[in-house]
Amino acid sequence: MVNIGNSWDKLLADQFSAPYYLQLREFLKYEYSHYKVYPDMYDIFNALKYTPYENVKAVIIGQDPYHNEGQAHGLCFSVKRGVKPPPSLVNIFKEMNADIGARMPDCGELTGWARQGVLMLNSVLTVRENAPNSHKNKGWEQLTDAVITKLNGREKPIAFILWGANAKAKRPLITNPAHAVFTAAHPSPLSAHNGFFGCRHFSKVNAFLAANGIEPIDWEKTTE
Repeated sequence: MVNIGNSWDKLLADQFSAPYYLQLREFLKYEYSHYKVYPDMYDIFNALKYTPYENVKAVIIGQDPYHNEGQAHGLCFSVKRGVKPPPSLVNIFKEMNADIGARMPDCGELTGWARQGVLMLNSVLTVRENAPNSHKNKGWEQLTDAVITKLNGREKPIAFILWGANAKAKRPLITNPAHAVFTAAHPSPLSAHNGFFGCRHFSKVNAFLAANGIEPIDWEKTTE
């Protein structure tokens, strides 16, 4: 069974034993044994491993993992060290630079954000090679909804960052007035000019955290 190794294990125990998740497990066993699937099965839950429930300051919600060789490692928008940052991630860095003057990172690995309390959560946690959305509607959405619902119930404020339609679909789950929700277009080159560029979410999130007595994120510290 799943062993994340922190507080998420207890919080999500009912999900990991639920019929939908057991069915998802069977689906994943077949997929991993018959196809190339990303990320590596040991990296599927990295977002939760890197950022325990009690440490979450902000949540960035993605769609599903990168579907090309060597990119995905369990954190949304992040790629493994040494891999060229994909266009969406380049646009995230451009907005970060324009917003807070941060240097453009030369590495696309975002473990530094995750370690600081940014939960880098995809809506769907696995994907078949070269087949985006191939693991959609198999059960992952129910699990990631449960993660967001658990966080929504927390008293300590959290900044939720929703970029694009898939992420915005999670908006109804965030009802606690203690939290803040920041929405914008997806950073993809296809949509970034429709409201992602200029959203200034990096400075806005830090202002919200500071106003609530929470240490802001050092966005420049993308890697560990």
